[in-house]
Amino acid sequence: MPLWSRAQQQDYRSRVRGCLLGGAIGDALGAGVEFESLEKIRDRHGPQGVTGYVPAYGRTGAVTDDTQLSLFTVDGLIRAHIRRDTGSWHPPTDLHLAYLRWAATQRDWGPDERRPDLGWLGREEWLYAQRAPGQGCLSGLTGTGAERLGTLELPKNPHSKGCGTVVRAAPFGLLTTWEPSLVFQLAVECSVLTHGHPTGYLAAGAFAVIVQSVARGGTLEEGVHLALALLSERPAHEETTAALRAALDAVRAGEPSAERVEALGEGWVAEEALAIAVYCALVAHDVRSGLLLAVNHSGDSDATGAICGNLLGVLHGDTALPPGLLAGLEGRGAILELADDFVMELVHGAELHDRQTPEGVNWTARYPVAG
Repeated sequence: MPLWSRAQQQDYRSRVRGCLLGGAIGDALGAGVEFESLEKIRDRHGPQGVTGYVPAYGRTGAVTDDTQLSLFTVDGLIRAHIRRDTGSWHPPTDLHLAYLRWAATQRDWGPDERRPDLGWLGREEWLYAQRAPGQGCLSGLTGTGAERLGTLELPKNPHSKGCGTVVRAAPFGLLTTWEPSLVFQLAVECSVLTHGHPTGYLAAGAFAVIVQSVARGGTLEEGVHLALALLSERPAHEETTAALRAALDAVRAGEPSAERVEALGEGWVAEEALAIAVYCALVAHDVRSGLLLAVNHSGDSDATGAICGNLLGVLHGDTALPPGLLAGLEGRGAILELADDFVMELVHGAELHDRQTPEGVNWTARYPVAG
């Protein structure tokens, strides 16, 4: 790990916070209109559609399974880096275990205190809530065969390309010291844990690379073109490539509008969700306008809002997030805490892993790993 200057650490922390909090804000903005048509949204909320949080799941500012899964991705990545000190380095295994812990939040009333593996995130009671989880994620992580690790050779749900692969993939892009091709590959290998269709896992890989490019200080356009280059090397990339190219074409087509968003699809499948989010992020005048464009359409509004929020948050940092939306966000404190823990692990991990020190004991209690 290279030495980080103070300015680099501050910039990185702002981008990580922005990515995770921005994704959660976009998710919460779309949660209340996820299953509604654009016509119905406008009838209920006015010609501009929703302009802020609307009630969902008994409150305003509620997040969905999209944010839940993204948080467990971060948890799994932290544990993977800790486990590397034990001589065991296979991040997909740690991510699989993390997603199984998420699956428990969809099944159990609350955290099982008999499970020492939960760590602090798995004990957050607010996460124990079903928020319309995707069937691909549920079927890949519950019931018979849940313990089996999906692989590229034998993926879970080989015909599924739901957007659940993409909504949880932003944290892979926050591994800024990795080579982009490795970030792409890790996102792919962690997608097939639940979704085995090539478009599903390639869209996740492309998204992770776009996030990484921006987290390193590049533009969104540079990230998209890098993703397209890496996609071109993969079999069965055509659907994902076409979707990203359609997003770029839409940017050049004229003023942003909900109708241009809807021309890219509804977002229920991976490549459409990615295209909509990329388009909205590229044409956004600021974070709020981009997020509102990403959720006001007939389709999977919380997913497209979450992915767009990840992009705008990593691009502009946490201080650019709309303060009113941030203040009303469910789980804001926990998301911020997890973001900062991720930064500490990536920047200062070697100082935190010594289990002979009080600091090391505390850290590994927060993120327990076997071995």
